Amino acid sequence: MSFKKDSSDMELGTRNPVFQDEDGAGSSADTVDNRSTADTVSTGASEKRDSAAVKLDPADQYTQIKPYAGMPKEVLLLYSSRARYRVVREILFWLTVCCTLALVAITITVIALSPRCLSWWQVSPVYQIYPRSFKDSNGDGVGDLNGIREQLDHFQYLNIKSVWISPFYRSPMKDFGYDVEDFRDIDPLFGTMQDFEDLLAEMHSNGLKLIMDFIPNHTSDRHRWFNLSRARDPQYQDYYVWTDCTETGPKPNNWVSIFGNSSWTYDKVRGQCYLHQFLKEQPDLNFRNPQVRQEMIDIIHFWLEKGVDGFRMDAVKHILEAAHLRDEPQVDPNKPPEQVTTEWDLYHDYTTSQLGLHDMLREYRAELDIYSREPGRYRFMVTESYDYHEVDKTMMYYGTPLIKESDFPFNFYLLDLPHNTSGVWVKHLVHLWMGNMPRGQWANWVVGNHDRPRISSSAGRIYVRAINMLLLTLPGTPTTYYGEEIGMENINITASQVQDPAGRYNVSNSRDPERSPMQWSADMNAGFNNKTNVTWLPVHPDYRSVNVEVQKDDENSVLSQYRFLNSLRQSELPLHRGWFCYVHADSSVFAYLRELDGLKQAFLMVLNFGKQSATTDLSSIPELPDQLEVLMSTNHVNNGKVFPKSRIQTEAGEGLVIQYYTHTRFHPNHPEECYVAEKACYLESIGILYKC
Repeated sequence: MSFKKDSSDMELGTRNPVFQDEDGAGSSADTVDNRSTADTVSTGASEKRDSAAVKLDPADQYTQIKPYAGMPKEVLLLYSSRARYRVVREILFWLTVCCTLALVAITITVIALSPRCLSWWQVSPVYQIYPRSFKDSNGDGVGDLNGIREQLDHFQYLNIKSVWISPFYRSPMKDFGYDVEDFRDIDPLFGTMQDFEDLLAEMHSNGLKLIMDFIPNHTSDRHRWFNLSRARDPQYQDYYVWTDCTETGPKPNNWVSIFGNSSWTYDKVRGQCYLHQFLKEQPDLNFRNPQVRQEMIDIIHFWLEKGVDGFRMDAVKHILEAAHLRDEPQVDPNKPPEQVTTEWDLYHDYTTSQLGLHDMLREYRAELDIYSREPGRYRFMVTESYDYHEVDKTMMYYGTPLIKESDFPFNFYLLDLPHNTSGVWVKHLVHLWMGNMPRGQWANWVVGNHDRPRISSSAGRIYVRAINMLLLTLPGTPTTYYGEEIGMENINITASQVQDPAGRYNVSNSRDPERSPMQWSADMNAGFNNKTNVTWLPVHPDYRSVNVEVQKDDENSVLSQYRFLNSLRQSELPLHRGWFCYVHADSSVFAYLRELDGLKQAFLMVLNFGKQSATTDLSSIPELPDQLEVLMSTNHVNNGKVFPKSRIQTEAGEGLVIQYYTHTRFHPNHPEECYVAEKACYLESIGILYKC
């Protein structure tokens, strides 16, 4: 028996393939079969039924239909409005809202409580390169920019990120680059501007930062400004400090040059004397002239636009001098004035640290801050000022709580280490800085540079390893002069070999001994110049045993220990941002610890600067565990050795890094002995730092 199925029935069957009664009596398929066997159902009745169904409201039409895949929106809306679906949906919605708000709150809290991240100049030591002596790439006997570029792997090996390069401006080289003829050009001795740009680009691609020397106090007497000033050009006549005098008459006052003798030189072209606090070939700029101040700011802009990462501000305390030009008071009032010939004969009340100096430095800082807005491109500023016993003057270069100046001034007090090698003396020099540094500031440590004898020669080679350990475990940023990482020593210079202008006045004042070529290998000229047998200064005779190549292969060498300590400093929280506390000092040993709140791990440093072996008793310090294990000793045979805290043994010149674990902190009970730049705590359960 056959029949023709109504099209509307077919449509309903398609749209509702799983239809069944509320009591589950039958499926739609059963209904179709039953209808197909009823001969009495007429076509007209079917049409009326279909017509009535079309007129029903969709909600009424599907009141007994369960959800199914592919359902029309009318059915979906019908079921989504039922309580059992609506409640679940609302719960999920509000749960999502609450979770989002909780995550936002946690993020804000973490950001608010997190201590400030350390900047690149805080994480890594600053490595000073004296470019004449670092690496010669073209065989002329003088180091150059391409030579530095050839040795960038050395910094990667040492895990050093910050490199300060001494002057390479165009210069007559009367003071080896500190007499600048053109602040916007490279001296051909060191290469070209393209060489500089290539070096900078490669340094940045290797994650290295470049710090330039900036020399604001003076120029070369060959600088265009000076030639125009001596000719009384209307724009430039006041660019330098001039005063009336005669060629044969007395000098304007008793001011003395750093290099000795009068600070005044008569100029025949202008018919006046000009001031020079350094060599006569280095006339002082007149910073009371606003145009001069703007000229120097423009020069800063020039190099910042090139992409340099910071500046070392040279001889800043000499930038301004008193306008009245009165005589400075003599240290010895009874000394005949004609015998006043050195800087040590006078109190420099009118030639250094004058009112207005710090305003100028704040201007420089403001310009660097403008270029520091780019994320990850902070521009660094460090100032050089030898203030000797007037440490309060040095601390002024940090600025004030409201106005910042340098990120830190160079700390030269450790240069006095050789005067008295004892634990008490070392503590005194360290405390001289830590006890005077403004709260919350960042420290710096220097033991050598291009103007001072190498520490291995002045203090003694036996102390080199301990001094490197001191530098790399004290709080703050260490500064390493090239060669200190391998223990280079001064060279001996004869009168005929003197290159330094200061040494030409007096051989004993020559700075050549600490500027000898870097010792890279046992090859010709210590690998400094492997093209020709020429070096601008002699290479040290010990270069075959004291060089980078040899020490890389010796895990107990000065170089390997420097590398280990630097990596330890950067990887361990207590060493680069924890508390620093004195625990002991005597005639031989200086001991201190580094700890961080919330972190069980801490470090104890025991350094013997005495003349003989010593036994240190720290049993009076309850915060230390009874047994102490040596993580690293400068005498490698003691690595891993365990000492009772009552008998810690060290040889002369030996340094120990002792790692220990305790929940008891030292600093809460000894606030007068402890310092921290920015207090932070460690939450061990989730491994994060937070402000506390």
